[in-house]
Amino acid sequence: MPKEDEEKVNELPPEKVKNIPTTLEESKVISTKDWQQVYEPGYYGKQIGDRLELALVESVLLLKRGRIEVFKAGKSMGFKELYDHAASLDKRFVERYRVYEDLRERGLLVRTGFKFGCDFRVYERGVQLKKGPKSAKEHTKWIVFCVPEDFTMSFQELSRSVRLAHNIRARMLWAVVDNESDCTYYQIVRHKP
Repeated sequence: MPKEDEEKVNELPPEKVKNIPTTLEESKVISTKDWQQVYEPGYYGKQIGDRLELALVESVLLLKRGRIEVFKAGKSMGFKELYDHAASLDKRFVERYRVYEDLRERGLLVRTGFKFGCDFRVYERGVQLKKGPKSAKEHTKWIVFCVPEDFTMSFQELSRSVRLAHNIRARMLWAVVDNESDCTYYQIVRHKP
């Protein structure tokens, strides 16, 4: 975890902590009480019946911002403990978390992209999530792949990623995280002569 992240956590004023209780269940965090206060302001997590399931990347950011409290075996977890747990389960968590945090800081609506074969789906500012028919603006605007600066891949893999984006009428972004934890975004498009 970058040192500046640890310092920012310690800057949270106590009155900002809302203490929405959640429970860590290996690779996700579950909330069954007051979860609407987490879901509705930024569309974090996925509603399943009377509970909210948060991905680890969402949970780490919400814990850092003082919006939730995470319990494991009845004990409260700190930011570093949850961050390290997530990083132990996902070798790409460091890059994914940094990109997720950056996109959220830019005011964008970000959802996980596992079912689309990418890291994240990103919507335009001001979009409200809803089921059923959507206008063009309400669809995913970008699909994002998070990679470290020394990442390499074949042209075939790159081509598949671009096709995936075009198939769902989205733009493809490569989010490159450098050694200083800065994010640089590259849009790759398919050009037909």
